[in-house]
Amino acid sequence: MQHGHFRIGGKPLRADTERTVHSILAAAERVLSGDPTATMEQIAEAAGVARTTVHRRFATREALIDALTRWVTEQFAAAVDGAVSETAPPLVVLYRVTADVLRVKIGWGFAMTRAAGSADPEIARVYADVLEKCDRLFRRAQATGLLRSDVDIKWARRCYYALIHEVTQGGTADADVDALTTLIVDTLLRGFGADPGHASAGL
Repeated sequence: MQHGHFRIGGKPLRADTERTVHSILAAAERVLSGDPTATMEQIAEAAGVARTTVHRRFATREALIDALTRWVTEQFAAAVDGAVSETAPPLVVLYRVTADVLRVKIGWGFAMTRAAGSADPEIARVYADVLEKCDRLFRRAQATGLLRSDVDIKWARRCYYALIHEVTQGGTADADVDALTTLIVDTLLRGFGADPGHASAGL
């Protein structure tokens, strides 16, 4: 997974320092997913670095969690930006963006949960931008006949978000992202109803 470039005091970090920071954040995600009350010492041990190294990069436990939350928000935005295309068929884009977002949500569940409830205005801006891109994709899907013409776009997007949320709740560390993506897209586009002709025949 690509990761964003960290800056301290406005200056980009050296490559080796950035690798250390990323290792600490990845360890923080693993440890805090299992125990949200885990200490900096536990995170340092999981990252394979000294506690002083963690404290040198992050002054407090809260600062570490905030950095993790901001970083995963960047990955979420990058997943959407990398998948969304105005020229590819909407169905292709829908599969691609669903899979890429699932990988971030499954791999960084603790941080994504924090990001979703964050009051940070920059994080809120990212989520609003993602929402707008999703609605635009759904409007393209409707215009090309992938979605019915009478579908309420906002309701479709809310259902789509709910499906993604549900499949990423618990026990997904070894999840088959492709299978989950197919399940989500199939449920979104087909639902659970029988053929409309069969349903009306029974009335």
